[in-house]
Amino acid sequence: MKSPAWICLWIATFCISSLAAAEKYTIAVIPKGTTHEFWKSINAGAVKAQRELQAQGLDVSVIWKGPLREDDRDQQIQVVENFISRRVSGIVLAPLDSKALVRPVNTAMRAKVPVVVIDSGLKSDAYVSYIATDNFKGGQLGAEHLGKLLGGKGNVILLRYAVGSASTEEREAGFLDVMKTKFPMIKILSSDQYAGATRETAYQAGQNLLNRYGKEVEGMFAPCEPVTIGLTMALRNIGKAGGQVKLVGFDSGTQSVEALKRGDLQGLVVQHPVKMGYLGVMTLMDHLRGKQVLKQIDTGVRLVTPQNMDSPESKELIYPPLDQYLK
Repeated sequence: MKSPAWICLWIATFCISSLAAAEKYTIAVIPKGTTHEFWKSINAGAVKAQRELQAQGLDVSVIWKGPLREDDRDQQIQVVENFISRRVSGIVLAPLDSKALVRPVNTAMRAKVPVVVIDSGLKSDAYVSYIATDNFKGGQLGAEHLGKLLGGKGNVILLRYAVGSASTEEREAGFLDVMKTKFPMIKILSSDQYAGATRETAYQAGQNLLNRYGKEVEGMFAPCEPVTIGLTMALRNIGKAGGQVKLVGFDSGTQSVEALKRGDLQGLVVQHPVKMGYLGVMTLMDHLRGKQVLKQIDTGVRLVTPQNMDSPESKELIYPPLDQYLK
């Protein structure tokens, strides 16, 4: 006796639904580095996404792994290649070099391991989605604030971060763009020196610049967390902290926020790394489940100053809920 067509259809639908519900997803999240607080916030966002997806009944596992230092290209490439070999469901990647990571990302995409790029861009569009701050705008915000602090005239220094880091290169370009177009009376004493990947190398680079320009400089811009902290330390070392030399930095962290409170920093251009990590995982999961996703998502940027740091909007960014997700 043949079963009615509707029973066959119901059985088929039930089986397909059961298979979909039982599917396991393994998402690798690969930061530029694992030391600085910015990356811990990215991790918190990824964990937040994992918990929400699991609460929906999805079997999702997020693996957090990256190089210790943000200048270790070879190690980050190796981490990507290892996850491709493990056949993870997909990768969320913050490439520490816009050129060096193109080949491994292309390899992943060809191997049907989709990649969502976060934080910093690639010299390629062979990825599912790019989720990041408008970094050029962030640099512009920093320049506008520093220019106003100096009354539109004076001498400033830009200490760059690292060659090949697309996010900081865009911030540096945005900073210089505003300085040249809006503040013609401000002289840029130096804009070609690099801090390197750690607070210690940034401190040393800052010391070198201040040994040369310490008597002339009136303002400085740092394009990321380690450079911000390194320059704060260097200014304290020569007795020019506390606003004697105006310092505008980028990214929040315990030391940066404390420096803002103390008056050693006059402004912080702040991203939303928790949101970045969260959307990285969520966007990849949408793609894996057959949904359409945006090719580019702007996660926003905000200037935080001693005057507005206690506002709810600022507090959300400078005090990320790390303990809620990472303990």
